[in-house]
Amino acid sequence: MAHLERCVGGIVVDDLGRLLLIQRGHDPGKGLWSLPGGRVEKGETDAEAVVRELREETGLDVTPHTLIGAVVRGHYAINDYECTVSSGTLTAGDDAADARWVDSAELVAMHTAGRLTEKLFVTLRDWGALPRTCPRDAHSG
Repeated sequence: MAHLERCVGGIVVDDLGRLLLIQRGHDPGKGLWSLPGGRVEKGETDAEAVVRELREETGLDVTPHTLIGAVVRGHYAINDYECTVSSGTLTAGDDAADARWVDSAELVAMHTAGRLTEKLFVTLRDWGALPRTCPRDAHSG
């Protein structure tokens, strides 16, 4: 059996219920949109790797929370964690060509156009982690 490389991703939702995505600047998936994240370096915990990778790719400082789910893509074993933003300004960096917040309509449009990484939409849907169109705590009236 081939060795799987340990990776992490961040599922970050803003106050408007939008999901943070990055456009991959390199293969695999160059030009496609995905969750920010990357390889866990030797001696690093998943939480440390999530914080480092999201800072490098998005300019945001995050606090990782619950493990939302795990997937295997090629030879990468990826643990995706729910995260909240503590500080920073959204700026694409490192191997991200772009970074943005997307609402549910934008995510569906990106999925339909084939602009998301393999199985991202279905996986997020199955995990109950799709973005919302309005704030979670919106009050009516």
